[in-house]
Amino acid sequence: MNMLSLPADPASFPEQAASFMLRGPAGLLETITDVAERPGARRGVAIVCHPNPVQGGTMHNKVVTMVERALRESGLDTVRFNFRGTGESEGAYDEGNGEGDDLGAVADWVRRVRPGEALWLAGFSFGSYVTIRNAVRLGADALISIAPPAGRWPFDGFELPTCPWLVVMGEEDEVVEPQAVFDWIDSLEVKPELVRMPETGHFFHRRLMDLRGAVKAEARRWLPPERT
Repeated sequence: MNMLSLPADPASFPEQAASFMLRGPAGLLETITDVAERPGARRGVAIVCHPNPVQGGTMHNKVVTMVERALRESGLDTVRFNFRGTGESEGAYDEGNGEGDDLGAVADWVRRVRPGEALWLAGFSFGSYVTIRNAVRLGADALISIAPPAGRWPFDGFELPTCPWLVVMGEEDEVVEPQAVFDWIDSLEVKPELVRMPETGHFFHRRLMDLRGAVKAEARRWLPPERT
């Protein structure tokens, strides 16, 4: 992929795949953007968040890149970034607290360079915890949660979203207990759409294309209008 390398804090959304640093609350954040094919692109941007960096999670994780691809193929421009202390991002791991502020800084940049457009949040594992926790605060228009770590991280004490919301969960996840996720969803007053994938573990080995299809199938029902 031919990717531009840009100065920090670009004043507009790049018109092709690009890498740059964004100013965050704990220092610069390593960021990659990409754009949906024109024509057919939608008036929206999706931010995709990576799994726990303590376990080696980065924005280059295969599940993250597949979700990004699915949303871009659906017509959304995309942003991936490394949380603080990950890759080239400055700062130090903060157990999901400061990472929410990192997400907020990226969302603020998206709203600045794409005012009035839909903002979608997506995350895998720890990244889904961070996006769920901050979706209401950031005014997300849709939410995609892959293997949300219910039972491993506290999913209470913050307001849950009422926007369109998809959860995809492997039924043989060896990291996040699937039944804990299903029980958590059953307990919610406003429930997300749930796709249960049989014979699928945490990292969706040999099922990444199925994950792509599941995300695209749900996303198409919520897409914002086409760009003019």
